[in-house]
Amino acid sequence: MNGNIAKNFHAEFQTFDDPAETSESASRLAALRAELARRGLDGFVVPHADRHQDEYLPPSEERLAWVTGFTGSAGAAIILADHAALFVDGRYTLQARDQTDPKLFAIEHLVEKPPTAWIESNLKAGQKLGFDPWLHTAEGAERLARACSNIGAILVATEPNPIDAACRNRPPPPHGAIVPHDLKFAGEPAAQKLQRIRAEIAKLNADALVVSDPHAVAWTFNIRGADVSHTPLPLAFAVIRADAARLYVDESKLTDAARGALAGLADIRSEDVFAQDLAALGAEHLVVRLDQATAAHAIAQAITANGGKVVRGSDPIAVMKAVKNETEIAGSRAAHRRDGAAVTNFLAWFDCLAPGGDLTEIDAVEALETFRRDTGLLRDVSFPTISGAGPNGAIVHYRVTRKSNRKIAPGELFLIDSGAQYEDGTTDITRTVIVGDASPEMCDRFTRVLKGHIAIARAVFPDGVSGSQLDSFARTYLWAAGLDFDHGTGHGVGSYLSVHEGPARIAKLGTEALKRGMILSNEPGYYKAGHYGIRIENLVLVAEAPAVEGGEKPVNRFETLSLAPIDRRLIDRQLMTPEEIDWLDAYHAEVRETLMPLVSADTRAWLAAATAPLARG
Repeated sequence: MNGNIAKNFHAEFQTFDDPAETSESASRLAALRAELARRGLDGFVVPHADRHQDEYLPPSEERLAWVTGFTGSAGAAIILADHAALFVDGRYTLQARDQTDPKLFAIEHLVEKPPTAWIESNLKAGQKLGFDPWLHTAEGAERLARACSNIGAILVATEPNPIDAACRNRPPPPHGAIVPHDLKFAGEPAAQKLQRIRAEIAKLNADALVVSDPHAVAWTFNIRGADVSHTPLPLAFAVIRADAARLYVDESKLTDAARGALAGLADIRSEDVFAQDLAALGAEHLVVRLDQATAAHAIAQAITANGGKVVRGSDPIAVMKAVKNETEIAGSRAAHRRDGAAVTNFLAWFDCLAPGGDLTEIDAVEALETFRRDTGLLRDVSFPTISGAGPNGAIVHYRVTRKSNRKIAPGELFLIDSGAQYEDGTTDITRTVIVGDASPEMCDRFTRVLKGHIAIARAVFPDGVSGSQLDSFARTYLWAAGLDFDHGTGHGVGSYLSVHEGPARIAKLGTEALKRGMILSNEPGYYKAGHYGIRIENLVLVAEAPAVEGGEKPVNRFETLSLAPIDRRLIDRQLMTPEEIDWLDAYHAEVRETLMPLVSADTRAWLAAATAPLARG
């Protein structure tokens, strides 16, 4: 019997509270509409964003969730006087329907019918559509303005945000402590990073760079914070010039150690004077580089309205941060070894108990977090664990609550997507396992997903190749059966930072070249709505591949970092090629050899069986 059965499992880093009831949406919508009418506005755009255009927001910035009930990490809404729409991508279609009142919000696909198209179909000439200039990029504001102009409507910047006026008991802004990120984890002093950044600013023929992405701020100055759940972010801005740097942050957040680490690197300024200092940059008639992905429209306006010139483009820090140095790579490998042991202990425990039919989705979340905490080095989970049994597994970004929690029944697929924050690395891994016996259809779909996963893992590609060029590798075997999945194949991952990191990704729109040192996810999937979901995810490192005889370009490969068994019981061997079987056997051999000394004594026999070679019969 598995000795872990008697453990006292609990979750410290995540909760299972139910989102606000949709019954509150009607009164909130009415309050917002009254505020818009008071301001002379006919409508308002509500993005899922804060002043940094972050994906993950503190409670004080969750305006989209407040007005709609939708709690996903991407989306937008447009509120008019008599109707409204919520826009989400394919990851959130089912979740949006569950969390919103269909009498109040039409659900639109963010790609198939974006907000701009909806505006042109629903707004009337002469009407005024409001937006918060701090919650939209300059490019985003221009798109909205064009859509309004096309029909004779008017886009109006409005501050303060009308939702803040309509919302009672709005949570206070976050106040997480800012601490140094030790050089033994960062691998490069902040002063050296600033030198490299200034060299890039000079190459761009700019006088200054506004750093609007808090991830870039954290990386540049080797600091970490606690303003956002599950991501060690300090919400802050910075301005970097050839001879100086300024960090805009609430000084009361700085620990003495952080203040000491920043001494000589940057002038610490209050966020209250940020807009004033931007105007001063303009008054000096400087050329200022802005990150087109995260710099708010309000930032650009403050500079240009006072005589400055704004040049929009990619933040040069983004690629620097994405290309991990040797210290960060070594840290990630170490983090994945301990994380793999925790996940494997969990899988063994789960496999022992789940067939009894008494485990719930929340039980699984609490158990896995406990196994990770047992490493003694866990700082947080990297996102709320996706623990989906049966039909809940088909909801791509499902988050279990006490209301949605269900028992994991025999004959069901169980999908668990989770990650951890360690000071030496961030992890993200998904496993799909069968409880009891799988149907032939489940095995067929699982094997097609696995073949796509292996195709990415085995890819060899020359310098300059982007994620969009690799994305179809993961879909080929699903396409052959008339199937697909409605999300990207992979996203970048930070180093004790965000589990979703740009600029590179493996996706249809992933145009950034993949560079050695980047860490990305490899996570194809398949989702049968109302029945089950399948996803197999490992993190991979872009690494040098052996030179190809006669080749003309340097070539790269992926080194798989995540270590945990893939459920062999779900594999249809007849669909696998010998090369794919060899890859799986080699991966499982590495998992077994690496983790056997690290897992509990009770797990070792299970691990040996779970990683046994796949028969070729």
